Order: sequence, then structure tokens, then C-alpha cells
Amino acid sequence: MIDSHCHLDHEPLINNLNKIITRSKNVGIEKLLTICTTINSYKNILKIVESDPIVYGTFGIHPHETQKDKVDVNFITNKISINKKIIGVGETGLDFYYNNSDKDSQIFSFKNHIEAALKLNIPLIVHSRNAENETLKILNEYKKENLKILMHCFTGTNKFAENLLQYNTYFSASGIITFKNTIELQNTFKKIPNNRILIETDSPFLSPIPMRGKKNEPSFIKFTLEKLAEIKKINIDNLDMITTNNFNNLFFN
Repeated sequence: MIDSHCHLDHEPLINNLNKIITRSKNVGIEKLLTICTTINSYKNILKIVESDPIVYGTFGIHPHETQKDKVDVNFITNKISINKKIIGVGETGLDFYYNNSDKDSQIFSFKNHIEAALKLNIPLIVHSRNAENETLKILNEYKKENLKILMHCFTGTNKFAENLLQYNTYFSASGIITFKNTIELQNTFKKIPNNRILIETDSPFLSPIPMRGKKNEPSFIKFTLEKLAEIKKINIDNLDMITTNNFNNLFFN
């Protein structure tokens, strides 16, 4: 298994890092991708990726942080070039769930992250919430480029997924698919091609059933894999191999 999106720099994970990594290995996780959300968090991520061979990282500014942390293409590429274990750009994207007051800064940041990913030829980790049309409109501007896209914690509509597939997109399932009220999302994942799916925890957030109420951690990813195997009607070991190969194809080919 590979946890394609976690936040090891967040509490309580960062202060229990050795135990978190040990428990991850004990359930069969072979790689962890810890995701950057702010300029300040990157300092910790650079340390965390050196803590164990299975840990990799990214650099990016979360949509909610774009008014505070303003970055451009050169800034992003310079940060990523510091360390070979930084293998992705993000998380970036658009989130208009709470308000649209920072819409312009989010769009500016998103485009600069896209251009950095193209310049470096590494995957772009995209966060999209209440912004399907706007996300597609921006990605469409780069449709002739060879952009590698990972839709993190995908909760979008089936139509959104269908449109995204034309942009060389992968989709990551989080613990949300284990929730009882996400039948529509489960049906969407049922239709996404097997060679386009990954799994993640987004820990310490979004603990899957049966761990609801606890702080999420990478070792809980096994519950998401089990549910996704049920949804896709695939043997769990086969799905483990599929999602692992998909991650490696996206990030290491």
C-alpha cells in the first residue's frame, strides 16, 4: 500500500513520527507522501522526508493559504529542487466552500503551481472543492501540455471525473468513501478506470470507518483500501497492487 496524501507535519503525527512510520510499515505501507500546505510547513517536511526511506514529500500552497503565502513559478521550482525526495507540486487548487473573497489569489497560485509542475515534469496534486467548473476551465488552458494530475481526496461528481480523465488525471480515494452517506461518490469511483485510482488518508483528517472519532494516521489506509475493493468488486490484494503500481507510474516514471 501507498498513502498518496498525508500531513506528517501536523499534530499529533509529527510528535509521534517514529511510531507512525512503524505502524505504517506493520500494515504493509511501502511509501508515504507527506504534503506541503504552507511555506512554513515546508521546513518540517524537508526534515521529515529524511527521517525514513519510505517517506517522500511535496511543496505547495493550499488554496486557503494563498493570500498569506504568495508564490510564483520560480519560487516553487527552487523550493522543490532542494531535495530529490520532493516528488510533487501541491497541494494546490481551488476551494470556494467557505467564501470567494480570495478567488483571485487562489487562481493565480493554482496557475503558477501548474506551470511549475510542467517545468519540472512532476505530478500536480490538486485540491478542488465547490469549484468544479473553475478547476476544469483552468486545466483546459493546459490541455495541450503533458500535465500529470492527481485529484487528491476526490469527492467530485461523476461528470467532473469524466471531464478530468481527458487531462491525464489520477483520482485518490480517501476515508470519505467509507462513510454511509457517500453512495454517489462510491458509484463514481466504481466507474473510474482501475489504472487511474490511488488511495490516501489525508491524515490526521478524515478518519475512515471504523476509526471515526480518532485522529487519522497512515496505517488506517487499510480500511479505505478494503472499502474501495468492495466498491470496485476487486480482490483486495489485486487492488493493493493496482493502486501501488498507479502511484509508482505517476510519480516515478
